[in-house]
Amino acid sequence: MLENAILFSLSANQALAESIAKDLGATLSERSIRRFPSGEIIVEPVETVRGKQVFIIQSTCPPVNENLMETLIFIDALRRASAKEINLIIPYFGYARQDRKAKPRQPITAALVAHLLTTAGVNRVVTVNLHAAQIQGFFSCLVDDLTAVPLVGRAILDDKKDFSNAVVVSPDHGGVNRARDLAEIFNTPIAIIDKRRKSNLEPEVMNIIGDVAGKDCYMIDDIIDTGKSAVNGANSLRAMGAKSVSIATIHPVFSDPCYDLIKDGVFDEIVVTDSIPLSPRFAALSFIKVVSLAGMLGECIERIVNNEPLSAVYSSFADPAGFNLNS
Repeated sequence: MLENAILFSLSANQALAESIAKDLGATLSERSIRRFPSGEIIVEPVETVRGKQVFIIQSTCPPVNENLMETLIFIDALRRASAKEINLIIPYFGYARQDRKAKPRQPITAALVAHLLTTAGVNRVVTVNLHAAQIQGFFSCLVDDLTAVPLVGRAILDDKKDFSNAVVVSPDHGGVNRARDLAEIFNTPIAIIDKRRKSNLEPEVMNIIGDVAGKDCYMIDDIIDTGKSAVNGANSLRAMGAKSVSIATIHPVFSDPCYDLIKDGVFDEIVVTDSIPLSPRFAALSFIKVVSLAGMLGECIERIVNNEPLSAVYSSFADPAGFNLNS
């Protein structure tokens, strides 16, 4: 049991939150979410939080703005109800890709969201695989950016066993470190997809750096959104003679037209986490496997409550016994 700590789940991650609470031997506390005819919402705790260490579990996944407003309003309610400490467990941090000005007059929305959360009253943020690690610097509160790559890697390794013919593929130059981390788990070489973009919405693969002919290719990315980049990469790998192509991603955003692009099996397997719940049509695809973050996030919560370092979580969940794989 968690001493003087209390867990809440908002709308985005109810199943994940229930799994976390179960792992901790705790129960989720009641909260009220009401919507007025005008479209405005009010979110408040049902029970007292005075002097409590509060943990909120909520991704800002689609519908992004709805989930973000829920979070901000609930944090404000907790602060005004005299919560001792407000910890936000945000497995998927929306707006993370707007982390810099790519063109004149553009906003840096990742910074704006960080400022909104800290202004509302959050004391600590725990997230998983931020799109850019430097986003941590946008917050004026404590931030822990966990990585689920070892968790996903060990799940795949335990399921497949033989990686003597495998190669890990980064979908772009920016993901090389992530690919290298996975390749170390598999003990395989890496390859890189060198691509340019016609526009922000139209990726174009230019070249494959590395040997993929006759190989079992495992792409690794932090996000699959529309799936266009991932599918273009898979098609290029197959054109270069890849024997099979699978992909692992931490955050399955899966926006349209992703379903139409992947439903016919361009990937032999897609491995994702439950940072974002799958819609029924994606959950029904037999080649999509889900690795749960519940154990890792539960241990983080327990360590925060007990004032223990979170660094041990990384080594713990790189071990095969540290994950929960659900098909």
